[in-house]
Amino acid sequence: MLQVLLVEDQPAVATALQVLFEIRGVDSRVARDPAEALRLLDADTSRSIGLVIQDMNFRPEATDGAEGVALFREIRRRDPGLPVLLLTAWTSLETAVQLVKEGAGDYLGKPWDDDKLFASARNLLHLRELQLENERLRDRSRRSWEELAARHDLCGAVWVGERMQAVVGLALQVAKADVPVLITGPSGAGKEKLAEIVQANSRRRGRPFVRVNAGALPDELLESELFGAEPGAFTGATRRRTGRFEAADGGTLFLDEIGTLSAPGQAKLLRVLQSGTFERLGSSETRKVDVRLICATNADLRREIAAGRFREDLYYRLNVVELAVPALAERPEDVLPLAERFLRALSPSPSGTLWRLAPETRERLLRHAWPGNVRELENTLRRAVLVAGGDTIGVADLGWTAAGEPVPPAPSIAEASGAGEEVLAERLKLERALEDAGGIVAKAAEALGLSRQALYRKMERYGLTVERRVR
Repeated sequence: MLQVLLVEDQPAVATALQVLFEIRGVDSRVARDPAEALRLLDADTSRSIGLVIQDMNFRPEATDGAEGVALFREIRRRDPGLPVLLLTAWTSLETAVQLVKEGAGDYLGKPWDDDKLFASARNLLHLRELQLENERLRDRSRRSWEELAARHDLCGAVWVGERMQAVVGLALQVAKADVPVLITGPSGAGKEKLAEIVQANSRRRGRPFVRVNAGALPDELLESELFGAEPGAFTGATRRRTGRFEAADGGTLFLDEIGTLSAPGQAKLLRVLQSGTFERLGSSETRKVDVRLICATNADLRREIAAGRFREDLYYRLNVVELAVPALAERPEDVLPLAERFLRALSPSPSGTLWRLAPETRERLLRHAWPGNVRELENTLRRAVLVAGGDTIGVADLGWTAAGEPVPPAPSIAEASGAGEEVLAERLKLERALEDAGGIVAKAAEALGLSRQALYRKMERYGLTVERRVR
């Protein structure tokens, strides 16, 4: 069971808080000032302290909250994930709101309401338990990654989440089978990297790995691009052209965006897959090559088949094994490891500048939805490195809004209604949950089944704020 650390200089207040938690079955300990609190946190190697409830002033004459602000920020610097609940009778509401934006779990005034205080503390302790469990899972995944990296070529790919662990594990299993592979997933999610892993761990490693964007090939160039052409085969063909299939002989041909291939292109590809032979454009000589085919698409090919836009027979030729790459938004645990990998790669030399992410930047990266997936993350960091004033990447360097992420303007109720009943219903649902929770964001998030960060994103989207009054 996690404990609560109470940072309070007034003995009577500290005792009242301890009794409050003791009668509800939660252990607590007391620090009388910021220095003692930091010593206790440093000594907590087992991470048994799951929540800090801190006062904002620790000297009788202090009323501006500066000591509390400094303590909060130092705790966040040392352990960004440790929840902190602010408790004071003096500090201004504006200061508290600013600290909540910086990551404070909640803010309550003195005198406090026992039920509200305990409810908020219980929710934050629960969130900390989930966070620590996720960290344990990530550690286990990291060990699994290290074991895979010791035995296989992972082509620089990094991940900690179990979803990518399963996908890459399957890719390594089928790599040696020499069968066609279909890689599916949204644009920018890492499909080409997965194809590289399959090639690098197959019996064809060291042989050609030829990449073709099938969607970028017009019908008039498709045949000559894939199968080659003889001189005079078409206007402008003055010399023999070697096709991609021939170039990949003995190795692997990677066809990206296969879902956009035209109907004639699909027919020509199916023919070579069925017979294993082809002719150069303008030639009657039949040629045969030994090529493994890996295809990738961001389209739902089953839906395309149902709509008559993709051949079912070709689909089953391509899809002997399917590797489904999840969107980055579905594996947020991989965001920071990927970011650190990109920052290392962007360093001008092994001994050159190694950029690091400020704590608030890390939080903003985790809060972003990443519609452009891994590619968007890499490009965001590439920009940040160019504009950063030092070796630390700040939120402003990301090129996002002042709030820290590209949030669209908050729609009014009328705009939400015009956009659809679902949008309006979601906003009303958020308002009701916040009202029922008495303005306690962590409690509202738990009731909605969301993380606190996810709820903040939705609140920003709809222009919702929480008004809290110091009592």
